[in-house]
Amino acid sequence: MIIPKTSEEIEIMRESALLVSKTLGMIATEIKPGITTLELDKMAEQFIRDHQAVPGFLGLYGCPSTLLTSVNEQVVHGLPTNRPIEEGDIVSVDCGVFKNNYYGDHAYTFEIGEVDPKTKKLLQVTKESLYIGIREFKAGNRVEDIGHAIQKYTESHGYGVVRELVGHGLGEKMHEDPEVPNYGKRGRGKLFVEGMVIAIEPMINMGTRNIKTLKDGWTIVTADKKPSAHFEHDVALVNGKPELLSTFAYIYKALGINSDEENEFRKVPLVI
Repeated sequence: MIIPKTSEEIEIMRESALLVSKTLGMIATEIKPGITTLELDKMAEQFIRDHQAVPGFLGLYGCPSTLLTSVNEQVVHGLPTNRPIEEGDIVSVDCGVFKNNYYGDHAYTFEIGEVDPKTKKLLQVTKESLYIGIREFKAGNRVEDIGHAIQKYTESHGYGVVRELVGHGLGEKMHEDPEVPNYGKRGRGKLFVEGMVIAIEPMINMGTRNIKTLKDGWTIVTADKKPSAHFEHDVALVNGKPELLSTFAYIYKALGINSDEENEFRKVPLVI
């Protein structure tokens, strides 16, 4: 059952989403060759608790960490380890926060130093597909309109769209209805309703769409060991249009990146 949110609830959820954004911005200042994802995980937990919230993933479904850090061919759900990050790696950092009884949840795939041009292109296309999907989150559309748009764009570049993992509704629970796949047919699925809040998160592989789970029971990798990219935003349906609750602006500020990609999804400019 879809649970629409009131305008007051959406503003509370914006606080949770922005705390995840700030956490990822902090990670952006620290993630570099030589650091381990386990070190990043400890930093993130402390940062979230210092901001009067609790990690949204830690303990959820038995998750042992604050962050899920997926490196190179790891798609999602990578558990932090003592392996140092290396030059040329890509690292998806997925983070959740629980604050004032509501969740925030989003992700960004970082480039570590100089990344192979083909991998850089994968990240670019995957992030572009995220916004292409967000544009479909509007009054009169249905769930699979998002997936269809993401699938059409990413497959046109020869990439594989993961089927087994999807976006989702968000609220007082981390995962609410509806599921939001990154593939589908236009006009199919549940109708969007005012006040919905969803996490849209394309998970796109350079090669095959097929995946497998490692022995740790969490880490999911591409079947052909080619790289995978993952980007995620929290979005509310407000006045029939998509409105971002999360932002990559803190990451971009840390990395010195200028971007206007989020402007069309905000009523007023975000002040950082």
